[in-house]
Formats: sequence, C-alpha cells, structure tokens
Amino acid sequence: MDRTYPMWFYLPGGVIYFVLFIIPTLVSFYFAFTRWTLFESFFVGFENFVMFFEEPGLIGSLWNTLIYGFVTSAAKVVLGMALAVVLSAPIIARGYLRSVTFFPVLLSSVGVGLTFQILLDPFNGLVNKVISGITGSDGPGWLTNPDLALLSVAGIDVWKGLGLATLIYIAGIAAIPNEYFEAARVDGATSWQVFRSIILPLSFPATSTVILLSLIGGLRSFDLIWTTTQGGPGFASDVIASVIYKQYQAGFYGLSTAGNVILFIVVTAIIYPLSRWMNSKETDL
Repeated sequence: MDRTYPMWFYLPGGVIYFVLFIIPTLVSFYFAFTRWTLFESFFVGFENFVMFFEEPGLIGSLWNTLIYGFVTSAAKVVLGMALAVVLSAPIIARGYLRSVTFFPVLLSSVGVGLTFQILLDPFNGLVNKVISGITGSDGPGWLTNPDLALLSVAGIDVWKGLGLATLIYIAGIAAIPNEYFEAARVDGATSWQVFRSIILPLSFPATSTVILLSLIGGLRSFDLIWTTTQGGPGFASDVIASVIYKQYQAGFYGLSTAGNVILFIVVTAIIYPLSRWMNSKETDL
C-alpha cells in the first residue's frame, strides 16, 4: 500500500517554512553585504565580513561558543540519560519527579538568567552564603571570575534544559520493546548489563536528537549569557551571538547582519555533517 502523503498535504507547512525561514535567510544574506539603516542601504561587498573578522575578541568568542556548545550538549546527554533511567524505573512519586525535572524548561531564559545573577553574586548571593556557612571561607566569583564565568553560565543552561533531554530519553527508553528486558532478566543480567547492552544502544535515536538540539541551542546561545554576564568579565564569556548584539547596539547593522551569516555558516558546518553521520548510525541499529 502506498503510504506517502499527497503533495498538497505539505503545502501549509511549506508556505510557513518559506515565509518564516527561507525569505528572511536570503534577505539576511543580502543585507550582510550592505551598510543599511531602516531607511536606506548601500552595497559594500565583503567589507562587513572583513571588519567582523578584524574584531579583537572574535577568536576568543568563537572558541567560547564551541566550548559552551559542546560542554552543555555533553552534560545534557550524560545527565539526561542518567535521570531518564531512574525516572523510567518503578519508583515512588515517579510522575511528580518527572514534572519537577521538566519544570525549568518552562521558565523564561531571561528570568532564569536574572535569578541566577542574584543567586551567584559573589558577596550577597545565596550560593556563596551557603558555602561560607559550611566551609567558613568565601565562595568563588561564579560570574565575575574569568576562569569560571563561561562554565557557570553553561551550568545554568544545563539546569534549564536538562528536563527536555530527560523527557526525550524517557520516550526513547519507553519505545524499547519489553521483550528485551524480560529476556535479560531471564538470563540473569545485572542492571549495568541491561543499561550497557539494551538501553544505551537502542536509545541512540534519542541520543542523537538530544545532541543535535543541545548543540544547536548551545552554539546559538545568547539570552542566558547576556542576562548573567553580558559577555564579561572583559570578554571572558563572550560568544559570537553576544559580539553580534554588541555591534547591533552600536548601530553597525550591516556588520551585525554579517556576523549572523557567519554564525549561521558555523552552526550549519558543524550540525549538518554530524546529523548525517548520526542518521547513518541509526540505520545500522
């Protein structure tokens, strides 16, 4: 039986995709080669790209972007899988614990950033007060220490996005046929053997989804970084998106548009081959 959908079935989604993604992307590519305002634009060729690559903090922000993206993605994969295994077991208050785990996903990123900015204040923040009360020594400058700022914001990102990763893993584990677990119990397999030989390989589609979503979000991250550190101290936690925003604030609209195009190319160059590789691995399972 032919199970394919008729072509007209794709039309509404295709129109929305074309209007909200294809057209703005093409327009952005055009304006990246211009010096523009709301009323006029002048074609300047590759001048915006040259100026953007001459930014003194560009290399550092690119490196920070990669660190941030890969650290948050790896943490969500590991912690999301661990939580999903626990929350898929027949434990007390499982539904409640699942809700609590997912709750941070529903919160505004700006609100989360501002809240943690207060909680991680080096002098009056609740976190450092607790550390001082337990250890008797001052806590670190989570958002003011150049060596900790980026990783601190990455930790906030992991806390906020972990619930979605856990939910995807729970769905992936639930999709594994129960016969595999019953056969493992009959053979006397331990919990670790069940995880290593059944859950881990058969939940690979969920893993690939979590990796791609987390990596895309991490490479494009801006709101948490801007509301907590604004790229500081200095340029210690600057990412490409925050550099673009600073150029936009300064009125260099064409330059910031060129930065957006560069960010689009960087994300695509990382995500597309990774997605193809993961899709090929899924077909081998």
